[in-house]
Amino acid sequence: MRRWMRCDPSNMRAFTAMLKSLISEPRRSIIRVLADGVKGTNEIYIELQRSGFHMPRSTLYYHLSALQKAGIIEMVGYREQGGGAPEKLWKLKVRRIGVDLVTGDVFRE
Repeated sequence: MRRWMRCDPSNMRAFTAMLKSLISEPRRSIIRVLADGVKGTNEIYIELQRSGFHMPRSTLYYHLSALQKAGIIEMVGYREQGGGAPEKLWKLKVRRIGVDLVTGDVFRE
């Protein structure tokens, strides 16, 4: 479902933050990984490694946090893993964003 936002300064700041978060290639790769549905942090990490992004887990958490703050992804729960800390589960919150060039309205879906 398409959700339109009026083009006031606060919405434009949110839209700008969303666009800034897409500049980073690892973040676009995270979005592609999550396009298939809910994934755990470890699954995302492994898929990024397979795609050639070798980064510390702390860097992955940084990118996940930036995408979450921009409203592109959301944490949907935890998965218990053999006695260790629970793994966060992530999904896409928004698949598409855009701007009506005539009215300046922003949409997310």
